[in-house]
Amino acid sequence: MKLDKELVGASTSLLVLSTLAREATYGYRLIKAINKEADGLFEWQEGTVYPILHKLEKEGLVRAQWQTADTGRRRKYYYITAGGREALGQGVEQWERWHGMVMKLGEARNG
Repeated sequence: MKLDKELVGASTSLLVLSTLAREATYGYRLIKAINKEADGLFEWQEGTVYPILHKLEKEGLVRAQWQTADTGRRRKYYYITAGGREALGQGVEQWERWHGMVMKLGEARNG
């Protein structure tokens, strides 16, 4: 089952911050990591992630740094900031509260 685009869209920043909290990475690898975790629920393309990364960078929630890979190719790595970790914590708390409400109200479908 694929998830509704609006549901996924509402959580894109939270998913990016959560992934970067695990480890700093560059955009393409971030996309691959999130798509793997999604396990078929949705699939992001490059056009989805880069605007989010740029927005989070402008907000100070992530910082970017160019690095040269072993292959000699330069990649822009993204790191979560202290502010990003705080925003992630708040976002997870909000998501848990939202999820709890949906689950509570959803019990009516089984009743």
